[in-house]
Amino acid sequence: MSSIAVPGALAPRHAWRTDLPVLLVAVVWGASYLAAKDITTPRTVIAVLVLRFALAVPVLVAAGWRSLRALTAAQWRGAGLLGVILSGIFLLETYGVVHTSATNAGLIISLTMIFTPLAEAAVTRTRPSRAFLGAAAVSVLGVVLLTQGGGFTRPTTGDLLMLLAALARTLHVLAMARIRAVQGADALPLTTVQLGTAVAVFAALAAGSDTTPWGTAAGFGVREWAGLLFLSAFCTVFAFFVQMWAVRRTSPSRVGLLLGTEPLWAAAAGIALGGDRLGVLGLVGGALVLVGTAWGRRAAG
Repeated sequence: MSSIAVPGALAPRHAWRTDLPVLLVAVVWGASYLAAKDITTPRTVIAVLVLRFALAVPVLVAAGWRSLRALTAAQWRGAGLLGVILSGIFLLETYGVVHTSATNAGLIISLTMIFTPLAEAAVTRTRPSRAFLGAAAVSVLGVVLLTQGGGFTRPTTGDLLMLLAALARTLHVLAMARIRAVQGADALPLTTVQLGTAVAVFAALAAGSDTTPWGTAAGFGVREWAGLLFLSAFCTVFAFFVQMWAVRRTSPSRVGLLLGTEPLWAAAAGIALGGDRLGVLGLVGGALVLVGTAWGRRAAG
């Protein structure tokens, strides 16, 4: 932390120059749920994932070729394992958003910010603070109300898949912190290997499917290609490079705080552009999720 204390001391009147691109990443990530829902059907999930990351990985490889060659065999193995977990996350998220609203998807996935400290506490056998447990309770209550916005019914398959995706994200974070081989590796090659592994997993799954990536791409119109390029160029490549750039100019905690607004933008995109309607219970639930995750972030910090 101390090594970035000087960049973190940017004058307030100049801080917006760093904050604005990071906030834009949160906005595009929030909009990604609606974009994925718009161009994906249950039959084309795997094909769309192949296309999305096959477009992004070559850019990352070209940008970080030297650092990729510098990775050790152990680092390749560690990053590959993380990539397998990452492929599971994207599968759960994409299938989830197909079967629920973009608003629900963005808000439920934000529970990662609650699950991760809880899992960390379980692994290290430490007791979370009362404030954090209170925040977790508020978030869980929020999700219950959010998924019952139209009246108390069984949560949808999509809601449950997004909940599993949040748990998978937690596993990914814990694995990154505990796989010694990847600690100290540069972010660019580490991310490139993970995404490359995920593409390989998706391609293997697509090989046994009737819906091929090239067949799906051939059926895309202008709207679908625009959505795919948005997911690949903005939500993947642009987002990664902005994070790398911003962390060198400000503090990781400030970057994390700005990126933590992602569920707010997901809800805004879903309601304004996707036609989502939450009802009174859903609105209260969404607000509780946002309050609970923000409170939990502060309590865990």
